[in-house]
Amino acid sequence: MMLTMSTVAPVALRAGCRLIPLLILVAAFALPAGRGAAAPTVPDTVSWEEGIEYSTPEGESLKLNLARPKSGEGPFPAVICIHGGGFRAGTRDGYDQLCVRLAERGYVAATISYRLAPKHRFPAAVHDTKAAVRWLRAHAADYRIDPERIGVTGGSAGGHLAQFLGVTAHVPRFEGDGGNPGQSSAVACVVNVYGPSDFTKSYGKSVDAHEVLPLWFGGNLDTHRDLHIQGSPLAWVTPDAAPTLCIHGTEDAYVAHEQAEWLIDKLKGATVEAELLTLQGAGHGFKGADAEKADAALFEFFERRLKPQR
Repeated sequence: MMLTMSTVAPVALRAGCRLIPLLILVAAFALPAGRGAAAPTVPDTVSWEEGIEYSTPEGESLKLNLARPKSGEGPFPAVICIHGGGFRAGTRDGYDQLCVRLAERGYVAATISYRLAPKHRFPAAVHDTKAAVRWLRAHAADYRIDPERIGVTGGSAGGHLAQFLGVTAHVPRFEGDGGNPGQSSAVACVVNVYGPSDFTKSYGKSVDAHEVLPLWFGGNLDTHRDLHIQGSPLAWVTPDAAPTLCIHGTEDAYVAHEQAEWLIDKLKGATVEAELLTLQGAGHGFKGADAEKADAALFEFFERRLKPQR
């Protein structure tokens, strides 16, 4: 399950399965600019920090990379970026360059690591993303962040986790114990890039749902339907949900475009402001003009939602 702005393909398949040709992996999971071992290109106007620990659930150190403007008094709006990888793979550095680009535009931006399946099942990753939001609020003064203006984005599995933050701000069971319990995990807005919204309808519509979801939920739809429902953002939409922009391609073989349509319709039905950017012919992992359109929409949405309108 996975944007040019975020994701990483799983590199290990179940034992006994044939290796998928590298060409197919590259086509399905396009890597973002700045992705990989190379450090991001950081201009003189941006301050860059790597490996900041934000939570230690069960003794596991979770870290984030953070970019922020060097000049200006702030407080600045913030954006959290959540990588994809089917809940079982991926690393935070896939969003390093996007964080730098956001910092150039006047945001404090963080890309985070979170616990992965199959070792860590739902809702561990949800707990971690909420801990990251709380950490930003707890350290708002240190990084000149406006705690009332925190947005979130992610692609594929990261899009799902971003959306989950947007619809479960007031659901105690998903908070976890990742630190800073006195802070809110609510976000002001969401940019969801081809993230799934209803896992009960993923099987048969996604080329890898039958592999990915049983690892994250501990079983398939037949044995763990309750968790598939609980893990679906569509099940938690209320009028309190955060304003949302979904970006999705019509030819996505990993997360069907209809998943975005269902979510946007339900958000609008709950009187939540919601928008859908449909990219005709685009698949999972935007490239070229599609990636440019997605980036432009993301920046424009955060500009409207997180910065005071003059």
